[in-house]
Amino acid sequence: MTLLGGPEGRPLRVAGEEISRSELVSRAAFVAARIHGARAAAVNATATLDTVIAVVGGLMCGVPVVPVPPDSGPAERDHILGDSGAELVVGEGGFGLPAVPVGGGASTGSPEFPEPPGDATALILYTSGTTGAPKGVMISRDAIAADLDALAEAWGWTAEDTLVHGLPLFHVHGLVLGVLGALRTGSALVHTGRPTPEAYAAAGGTLYFGVPTVWSRMVESGAARELRGARLLVSGSAGLPAPVFEALEAMSGHRAVERYGMTETLITVSARHDGERRPGQVGLPLRGVETRLVAEDGSPVPHDGESPGELLVRTPTVFNGYLNRPEATAEALRDGWFHTGDIATIAPDGWHRIVGRASTDLIKSGGYRIGAGEIEAALLSHPAVRETAVIGTPHPDLGEQVTAFVVAAGAVTERELIDFVAGGLSAHKRPRAVRFVDALPRNALGKVQKKLLPQT
Repeated sequence: MTLLGGPEGRPLRVAGEEISRSELVSRAAFVAARIHGARAAAVNATATLDTVIAVVGGLMCGVPVVPVPPDSGPAERDHILGDSGAELVVGEGGFGLPAVPVGGGASTGSPEFPEPPGDATALILYTSGTTGAPKGVMISRDAIAADLDALAEAWGWTAEDTLVHGLPLFHVHGLVLGVLGALRTGSALVHTGRPTPEAYAAAGGTLYFGVPTVWSRMVESGAARELRGARLLVSGSAGLPAPVFEALEAMSGHRAVERYGMTETLITVSARHDGERRPGQVGLPLRGVETRLVAEDGSPVPHDGESPGELLVRTPTVFNGYLNRPEATAEALRDGWFHTGDIATIAPDGWHRIVGRASTDLIKSGGYRIGAGEIEAALLSHPAVRETAVIGTPHPDLGEQVTAFVVAAGAVTERELIDFVAGGLSAHKRPRAVRFVDALPRNALGKVQKKLLPQT
């Protein structure tokens, strides 16, 4: 259990069910004894204590754990199970594979398992699959340990904390940071089952994790006032709009820490608990992490805070590769640098701002390279804009035009919003079209799915 700390840590509570560290170790050992030797073990990753026990059991005996989103459809689920080579499923929902129960009780005389090698794959997490079938990301034990230790340093995270969140347990944010992080630091964990404002407000934590949608709802409901006694609020998985950042500070007294990462690299950049926090920026590289920006031709992009380029990272937290996809691994990981596919700017003082994805957020219009994130931030500062997503859509003369999709919070016209952006940004960055919609398509973590927006 070296990766996860020892049984002396504080208890965990998931969806109202509590367990001590010693009981967790014992029940996980029961699972470990029954799955030891399997090539991989799938887990129906519901927001329950059973999921935590199953994952810890796999980590104890060195069997790679494959968390399966509980809301995945049959095609996605079958792909994950087949591609991962999972030989059994821990917990309910056997999916046609042999099932190992979690509720079988505590271990009685189960063998002690030697600590697996640090480079052994601990988790196989599947990407969202926006450019094809989801890819299995193999994450090593060393990568997890290095990332959690760097985050503990950056956030001042100790065994004295009580971490609160209600995020899904099949992603890096909810599972690696939100469960394994608590286990490694020894902090208490309160997983609220669902990230509702009422549950967060009642949890009494010192450290809170959320995605922008969570923080927006905390502000809208007024529940953010109940977090004044907390030590740190952390936002991730998508950019926190500046108006939400500011409203959260006004209501809770906290300037949220933002951070950046990917499934393939874990968290690599973050603001610090004892440092500055800037709205719309994700901070500085964590300990051991190097970053750089490159243009499409691979040439360096200056760190001037304005010029966008693809963000590359070199980090001890990088993945072991995409399962069964050596070509994709070689394309993403070149000369020791992971090509994130994200567009960013880096200021002269090293602060990073994420503009968006190269595939959807870098707009090439009339010879200009325009970052969608900058325009979104400008639109969100208008009081009549609740949500927005900006993309490039085909234009016969410009190649692409800037098109904004807006969920309005009040009466506003297309022309008013176009002029508003043009008044604060360069004229070529103004939207040429504004489309009002009732809602933006989002995934389980609240990220806008821009590929689902109309492209014409």
